Amino acid sequence: MAARTIAWRVAQARVAIFRHSPVLEYCMASTSEMFARAVAQYQGGNPEKAELLCREILRADATHTPAHQLLGMLAHAAGQSEQALALLRRAVQLSPGDFDGHCNLGIVLSKLGRTAEAIICYRQALALNPNHAQAHNNLGKALMSQGQVSEATTCYQQALQLQPRYANAYFNLGKAQGAQGRCNEAIDSFRMAIQLEPNHAEACLSLGTTLKGEGRLEEAIPVLRQAVRLNPRGIDAYNYLGLCLKDQGRIDEAIACFRQALGVHRHHAEILLRLGNALSMQGRIRAAIACHRRAEAVKPDYATAASNILFNCHFAPGFDDAALREEHRRWRRQHAQGLEWSVKPHANDSTPMRRLRIGYVSPDFRAHCQAFFTVPLFENHDQSLVQIYCYSDVRRPDALTMHLRSFAEQWRSIVGVGDDQVADMIRADQIDILVDLTMHMAGNRLLVFARKPAPVQVTWLAYPGTTGLEAIDYRLSDPQLDPPGQDTSHYSEKTVRLPETFWCYHPLMNGPEVNSLPARANGFVTFGCLNSFNKVNEHCVRLWAKVMRVLPSARFLLLAPAGQSRARLARAFQKHGIDSERLTFVPRQLRPEYFETYHQIDLGLDTIPYNGHTTSLDSMWMGVPVITLAGTTVVGRAGVSQLTNLGLPELIARTEDEFVGIATNLATDLPRLRELRATLRRRMERSALMDAPRFARAMEIAYRDMWQRWCVGREPVQLATDL
Repeated sequence: MAARTIAWRVAQARVAIFRHSPVLEYCMASTSEMFARAVAQYQGGNPEKAELLCREILRADATHTPAHQLLGMLAHAAGQSEQALALLRRAVQLSPGDFDGHCNLGIVLSKLGRTAEAIICYRQALALNPNHAQAHNNLGKALMSQGQVSEATTCYQQALQLQPRYANAYFNLGKAQGAQGRCNEAIDSFRMAIQLEPNHAEACLSLGTTLKGEGRLEEAIPVLRQAVRLNPRGIDAYNYLGLCLKDQGRIDEAIACFRQALGVHRHHAEILLRLGNALSMQGRIRAAIACHRRAEAVKPDYATAASNILFNCHFAPGFDDAALREEHRRWRRQHAQGLEWSVKPHANDSTPMRRLRIGYVSPDFRAHCQAFFTVPLFENHDQSLVQIYCYSDVRRPDALTMHLRSFAEQWRSIVGVGDDQVADMIRADQIDILVDLTMHMAGNRLLVFARKPAPVQVTWLAYPGTTGLEAIDYRLSDPQLDPPGQDTSHYSEKTVRLPETFWCYHPLMNGPEVNSLPARANGFVTFGCLNSFNKVNEHCVRLWAKVMRVLPSARFLLLAPAGQSRARLARAFQKHGIDSERLTFVPRQLRPEYFETYHQIDLGLDTIPYNGHTTSLDSMWMGVPVITLAGTTVVGRAGVSQLTNLGLPELIARTEDEFVGIATNLATDLPRLRELRATLRRRMERSALMDAPRFARAMEIAYRDMWQRWCVGREPVQLATDL
């Protein structure tokens, strides 16, 4: 201790002597040389030596502005934020006309999230030197972070006028253009940034994600692969690359990509979610559920992962009503229960017969299978009885979005809006009946419903089932999906049966026409199933193989992703004695090509335990009857509902043996098949399944009944529920 004290005193004495020595002028003059050495040490990766030199300079000259600035930047790099700001502010005080001082202070303030102060600093710097490209770029970034996109765009353009080969300004300009919806311009800007700086990983990622958003997957994939190569630990590039591959039907490659990402970040919840979704598309439902459970374990508040578990459970054989009920209760406890307890009273006008405000919430007001049912309803709603409000979570509106919007009195975009804010919006609109159209499918906003923003809440359309939310009062169904007298206690909502059908369908396209029976030209019958592949499982294969064994000349056409999915399915059929040569696979197709695929199919075979819903209606619209096996859960009784409404109960089986008998008898009765093919479309058009005015009236009667019950203050659970 004594030795250190002596050393300190000697040093102090030397400083004192130095300050009064004749060499003072020489030493002061040498501070510029010392600062140059400090900068060199800083740039060479020796911040400690740079700091020592700066402090030595300040001992000699306490007003040396550059030393204050460099010390401030060093303190910021070391995480000493307050010290950094003090040093940089001191530098600005000492030299208010120093451009670099204002810029450096702005940089640190930006990094600390003090954006408004940073903007002032950048503006002061540019007032001193308006021709500095980097300062314009930095000001643009600060403005962008505050949502001032137009001003930010101007800043980036000014930077590029001053420095035309400024890659980072092109990158930032692209981000601003993307935020303004000018995606093609953003793509050009990102490409220019990459051209100037080929290793710009962020520009590659942004270009790839923008191309994906524009549906230009072929262009996006190589760019995203480059982003992965440039930043192999960057999780976003893996994520978007995997999504592009999945959207192209390259499921094997997508799975490999997500697994590669998990090799970098083993417990990344979003990647686990994406992997689970891809596995589900391969029909590997148990593996998908396990993946989603891992995602939820990593991130317990991850409601999306929990919803995916619930949705996939419907496809997995072995999940009966009791098991599904427990899964939904678990979801509610973990993600919604606290929100339900905070519900506020509603001040809606309780006049029973007044015009009602019906709010529909969906991410699928667009070219999506949901539109085959929302369009006929919206087109036929009686606007004198109901006002339609739509809460749209559609990120890329299309022609169908615009068509649906034309029927809405109010159209609210809720893209990027938090659940609390959406609930406040709905409450402010004084919606009387709020209708969920998504349940636990992708993009659902069930946690908005958990906040009970409307006095009456209903779920319909996504699939017949339950949300698990007690805050949703009713679920719509029909007498075949939920036969009267059947136990409905596994649903959290009260069941309201529409008089005839849960679905009212419109194909939303004119063609193609129904063709003649393929078996006449082929000399053999072709069975078909174009359902989503996540509905295909070992139980389906075993049942279908029984049919195929009875008819050794028959063929089977199935929708299946290329790669392992088809190989696995072929092995499953072979296990049951059906050679792969009797199988034909098709990928997911655009709707016109998909409809034309039915020209190759004579007879459809339904999936279990989750029946075809929209797909079965498509099939019968194209003249292809579907044999169904009545299931034990509601999603497995869709075929019963549809065929009953078509007046074709003879195509409904109650046992597997009956299913085989119906399928084989009809396949060998070509006159009956020809007759069905020729008349099914007309049969559909005359049925409740396509009588949109009648369906709309049934919906409005249901809404009115729900509303009147609320008006008299009775709880939904106490009431009769058949209309």
